[in-house]
Amino acid sequence: MPALTTHLTIIRHAWAEDPGPGVDDFHRRLTKPGRKRFEKFVRRLKKVGLGFDLIATSPLIRCRETAETLAAELGAGTPIAIVDALAPGSDWQSLVEWTISQDAARVAWVGHAPCVGRLAALTIGDGSAAIRMPKGAVASIRLDDGIGHPGELEWLATAALLES
Repeated sequence: MPALTTHLTIIRHAWAEDPGPGVDDFHRRLTKPGRKRFEKFVRRLKKVGLGFDLIATSPLIRCRETAETLAAELGAGTPIAIVDALAPGSDWQSLVEWTISQDAARVAWVGHAPCVGRLAALTIGDGSAAIRMPKGAVASIRLDDGIGHPGELEWLATAALLES
């Protein structure tokens, strides 16, 4: 029987190349300054206990690179799974079902705006809420009864908050 997921962290991808002519949205990469900024941010969050048993990411390159950066900075060999349900237009119910099937108590979802804000709202049990998550933002949600039941938003951090 898989472990009960008791902690979910929802992350918006870090700073990526701007969309534009000749730039395929799927293949947009993190910018070098964006990656460095996210690395520094994750190092600060690691000091207060940020860590995962599993990182799930959208298949789009900027999210995959964010997940890889996250795993590298945490340094615990955390596995990364590419999950189509985290692509733009994220499907919360599919994500919940997928997460329940995993053997992981502490899971991270890396995705896109505005989906990540909606996913956070749905996970805390308020699908009508609007949670703004700028690039690189991290929302920590405690799930006493496991994923699929209303959780509690413990904190939401942005790089700008920790840089000030």
